[in-house]
Amino acid sequence: MKVKHRKEYRRLKIKKRIRGIVVGSAERPRMSVYRSNKQIYVQLIDDTKGHTLLAASSADATIAEQKVTKIEQAALVGKLAAEKALSAGITTVVFDRNGYLYHGRVKSLAEAAREGGLKL
Repeated sequence: MKVKHRKEYRRLKIKKRIRGIVVGSAERPRMSVYRSNKQIYVQLIDDTKGHTLLAASSADATIAEQKVTKIEQAALVGKLAAEKALSAGITTVVFDRNGYLYHGRVKSLAEAAREGGLKL
């Protein structure tokens, strides 16, 4: 393993361990978070069928045009995901942090989703 890949390797090991426990269904889909250096993405996934039910990201036009910090941007994505989920009839989800620490942008997104009406 090369040194430049050590962090990614660690995250992927944590991700595999989490995915062994967290499984989404049609009634309670998995809310998966992916964060890059500039954007943050969230998907609600039904693992029994292997379908993405809905998605939200900071690349969305309403969020991208606002000049805010990345943590505030993640909160906006969490609220948008909660609005979409509630309009689709989804009230409870299983939160999948995807190997990232529950801290910073990931925490901001989760708390905003809770404030938006989702039960994580």
